[in-house]
Amino acid sequence: MTSKESKRHTELARPHLGQFGRNEWAILGAKCDVIKDLADTIIRALAREHACAYIDAVHHDDAPMPHGRLAAGAELEYIEHQQFRQFNDHRPCGKLQHNLHFNDCDLVLVNGNHHQAEAQVVIIDVQKIESLKKRAEQLTNVQMILVADNAEDIFDFVKAKNPGWQELPVYGLQEKDKIIDFFKARLKARKPPLNGLVLAGGKSTRLGIDKTLLDWHGMEQKYFIAQLLSKYCDDVFISAREDWDGDIDGDFKVIRDQFIGLGPYGGILSAFRQFPGHAWLVVASDLPLLDADTLSQLCGNRKTSAIATTFESPHDALPEPLVSIWEPNAYQKLLSFLGLGISCPRKVLMNNNTNIIKPFNPTSLMNVNTKEDFEKAKDLMKHT
Repeated sequence: MTSKESKRHTELARPHLGQFGRNEWAILGAKCDVIKDLADTIIRALAREHACAYIDAVHHDDAPMPHGRLAAGAELEYIEHQQFRQFNDHRPCGKLQHNLHFNDCDLVLVNGNHHQAEAQVVIIDVQKIESLKKRAEQLTNVQMILVADNAEDIFDFVKAKNPGWQELPVYGLQEKDKIIDFFKARLKARKPPLNGLVLAGGKSTRLGIDKTLLDWHGMEQKYFIAQLLSKYCDDVFISAREDWDGDIDGDFKVIRDQFIGLGPYGGILSAFRQFPGHAWLVVASDLPLLDADTLSQLCGNRKTSAIATTFESPHDALPEPLVSIWEPNAYQKLLSFLGLGISCPRKVLMNNNTNIIKPFNPTSLMNVNTKEDFEKAKDLMKHT
């Protein structure tokens, strides 16, 4: 295929991904047991707040023969244990498949003696100097240096590969607290930025009038919601159907549906297609009682390792998809469910790792879909 032919493919915005995940570090320069022990220490400290993963390889010369049903010719084996689930996979697995497998992980630690990663943590250990020299070309983005007890200085070839090494954090290999704090700070700094999305593309069939045009607070409802979101988001967009012919104030940005005929599901996917590396605070425009306190509660309880942070609906105790923060890892899940013929965002939340919280003010989540809802909302607003 020529380069001219390859340009026929639609250019899509891509999330920032490494060899395995969004935030990955290869640890190299020491024996594998030392690397595994260090990874255990880091993961044990961070696992309560962050989804962590570890990448390694078999540690002996002869590759193991397939076992279980793989030995009989199966491509994939699933075993369910009481405390965990195990997949044994015999299929080829390239970089893109790795990205899919580790899509949900906040932190991926990699044994750099066997695999490469986008960023590196280098251990200065005299016993492994020759091994590290062989991997010098892998030192492309060193972010921390750890010095073992048997080393007095950083190796010259490590300095040569990292001209700005003096600016890097350098700790003793036994300074566990400092190492853990390093990863905590990096993960905090890499928290996905948050955009706002006002879902204004519905047809308002049951109510009979465009809900986005209703004036509950001295302005059209879609603009009121947009202003609320602006307090919590880097940028705010109004989501509209591809064929929606209504007017939108020029001060507001619009994302038109590129996934047609899917309702709110298509609106969320269209937002991710344009900004796949952002999280999205998604709010429907039919919530006249929504207030800043409710959004503050949602944002204050945001959990980036979950697919989304959402409220438990006061109506049916199910997750409320249209007042939710959808994290970047949700994009792949939404597309996967669409491939299964599912276009209900609530079902995606119900079948994934979702952070669900109880609203302090359940009334603020009331939808106005019918004329009865409309009259009830007007009455409630008179008493608030």
